[in-house]
Amino acid sequence: MTDSAYERQINRLRDVMMRRWWIITCLLWLVVAPLCLWHLRGEIALLRQYFTWTAVRYGLAYNRLSALGLSLCVGMTVALLMAESRHILFGLSTHERERLEKQLGRIRQKGPRHPLWRQVCEE
Repeated sequence: MTDSAYERQINRLRDVMMRRWWIITCLLWLVVAPLCLWHLRGEIALLRQYFTWTAVRYGLAYNRLSALGLSLCVGMTVALLMAESRHILFGLSTHERERLEKQLGRIRQKGPRHPLWRQVCEE
């Protein structure tokens, strides 16, 4: 296998992983965030009348599950955007490249039986 084919497979594997991360993040925003906001509808109605940061703080402090769900959505989004920005600006880091090479080795070792084989290794 040539180096250019190997590089293409590394890039395809990263693209597949990032695509999955985008899908998970979008699903979180489509499923978890509306449920959390629905649970906070009383506090949101109060905030529409009298908005203060203290009301926001107490609304989230007394609804911890909703706060946790919204924090998960925001955290995943920020982490995803930071990873994409870092890749655009600096390329693959050595740690990320080593991780992708190990994963590509496992995919090649398992062969066509691996679920990612068709997306990554087939030309």
